[in-house]
Amino acid sequence: MAVLEIVATAFWAMVPAYVPNNAAVLFGGGPPIDGGRTWGDSRLLGDGKTWRGTIAGWGVGMLFALVLNQLTGPAGDALGVSLPTFSMPALIALPLGAMLGDIGASFLKRRSGRERGAPFPGLDQLDFVVGALALAFVADPGWFTDTFILPVVAVVLVLTPVLHVTTNGIAYALGLKDEPW
Repeated sequence: MAVLEIVATAFWAMVPAYVPNNAAVLFGGGPPIDGGRTWGDSRLLGDGKTWRGTIAGWGVGMLFALVLNQLTGPAGDALGVSLPTFSMPALIALPLGAMLGDIGASFLKRRSGRERGAPFPGLDQLDFVVGALALAFVADPGWFTDTFILPVVAVVLVLTPVLHVTTNGIAYALGLKDEPW
């Protein structure tokens, strides 16, 4: 696989995992998932993890995967590469795993004494990737191993923090986020 194809595959395959957290910010609000419950002297998750945001993020991620499936041929032809299509289990699992990874990170942040919005370098940038990849592997191991070969995973691990910092900075500048990370 050529470098362009590896980078294109990494980005393409991760779009359904990249968009859910952004969609959750746009469509979130409402009742928090933890219902205000605490563990010890801190919230389980916090007000930032809501049912509406989670469901919206998951739905938008699945919608993106469905649209990408329709564009795989033309986009691949335009780039001169072979892009993956999303199996039904993968298009459900990638965005759901991304949301669950972010929820899990929120839980870990609260356990470590960090308040909502406090930075946690590394975890903040890769939590949703770990969740998305893990759930995609469980949901469709064949699709996962065909798509996420080692060079593709390496690009995902390098590309994601760059994209994460960039998109969060833009959301902060637009007033959609309270902090730039």
